Amino acid sequence: MAKKALESGKKTSYMVQLALMIALVVAVSFIPVLGYIPLVVIKATTVHIPVIIGAIILGPKAGAVLGFTMGMTSIIKNTIEPSLTSFVFSPFIPVPGSDSGDIRALLIAIVPRMLIGVVAGLVYRLVSMFDKKGFAACGAAALLGTLTNTGLVMGGIYMIFGHQYAQAINVGFEMLGTFIMGVVATNGLAEAAVAMVLCILLIRPLMKALKRRSINNAEKEELKAAAAEAAEQSLTEETDPKDPAVLD
Repeated sequence: MAKKALESGKKTSYMVQLALMIALVVAVSFIPVLGYIPLVVIKATTVHIPVIIGAIILGPKAGAVLGFTMGMTSIIKNTIEPSLTSFVFSPFIPVPGSDSGDIRALLIAIVPRMLIGVVAGLVYRLVSMFDKKGFAACGAAALLGTLTNTGLVMGGIYMIFGHQYAQAINVGFEMLGTFIMGVVATNGLAEAAVAMVLCILLIRPLMKALKRRSINNAEKEELKAAAAEAAEQSLTEETDPKDPAVLD
């Protein structure tokens, strides 16, 4: 019984932490000029940072959930605050040359963002096996998580909406590949650098704080379980038919 209570406490703690990280992703997404920073033809992002941090702390499954949340905020933001290229992230924005959006925009908005968390969580677990302090593991997770997002988003745009995207940003299609490589080399690496610095600075304090809270919660659950077990045992002894007092 005590073991079940402890496992239940750990699951509750995990769900609470995941809910807090989801709330953080949503909050960062909708704070003006913070989560999605509008540039000339694209939007730089910082929303991926809490996704990466959550994946490092809670694991790749939680990272996928946080990435999905980021993808949904991207769809909403590009729908209610459209830019020249919002059609690649929202199926509700008409594609240039047509009167309707394209459902394939969901692939670009959601799949790369989910993979941010998966990649960051897995890379952190792998590298931390050889990095006791965790600095290299955090840096590697932030770098590869960010580049996963930038590379897959821009690659998806080229493959699915290449001609329409080139038209929207007024670039010849034959030059679009060069333009996309430039975005990856500039925006992508800049976003990765910011993510690496913040993750390295924040992860250890956050992990220590969450570990202390988890220990406190675990101790409370153990005490509750021990009390419940003692009460149950006492009740059993009082009603035991082998007890002479009961037989009399």
